[in-house]
Amino acid sequence: MTPADPTPRAPDDLVVAIDGPSGSGKSTVARGVATRLGLPYLDTGATYRALTWLVLRNGVDPADGDAVTDLARRWRLELSTDPSCPRVLVNGVDVTAAVRSAEVTGAVSAVSAIPSVRARLVAMQRELAGDRGVVAEGRDTGTVVFPRAAVKVYLTASGSARAERRALESTERADAAALAATRADLERRDRLDSTRATSPLSRAPDALEIDTTAMSVDEAVTAVVDACAAVVPLGSSRPAR
Repeated sequence: MTPADPTPRAPDDLVVAIDGPSGSGKSTVARGVATRLGLPYLDTGATYRALTWLVLRNGVDPADGDAVTDLARRWRLELSTDPSCPRVLVNGVDVTAAVRSAEVTGAVSAVSAIPSVRARLVAMQRELAGDRGVVAEGRDTGTVVFPRAAVKVYLTASGSARAERRALESTERADAAALAATRADLERRDRLDSTRATSPLSRAPDALEIDTTAMSVDEAVTAVVDACAAVVPLGSSRPAR
């Protein structure tokens, strides 16, 4: 999957919230939409991954709510909102690649399940967006982070499609063993994220559901842009931020 060609033309205050499970195409589609509409891009999940990286680096138990919350109070996170260059820095260290490691992926659900951590990071995500428009993606962007977003989208895809995408992304392999292991991990994360007490993964009642199983990135991005056009007028092209 490759991002769609840029044709930025959205109002400055348009907020687009894209949610969905792992492997549904959220990040790729959200970056494509942000590029096309000329809006900042916010990966809310990267904030949890960045904190998880810091937790593991400091030898903290990801399930230790007090210790993890203490780290969340003292760290410094820098998150690029440029869809063409999504960088993540923790205390000045570039962890853009590290936050996608298998170790972080395996622990992030435990960190993100801590209510005090979620409260702090949701506030941080809103601060990163500020008063401007944004294309934000994650698991609770339309239900919790930006409940008043003008456009809400929930992306889905078949289990096999999600496993293949994530396996290729993580290991560059899509053989039977890699697919089986990846699918099992996705199902584990879906179960944890959908059943946690605070801000579970769910579709907002007013979100448009889009199944990306058989879609190219261009098609998925266009579907989201069309949803935006149905809500707000899209003007002439202008440079992306």
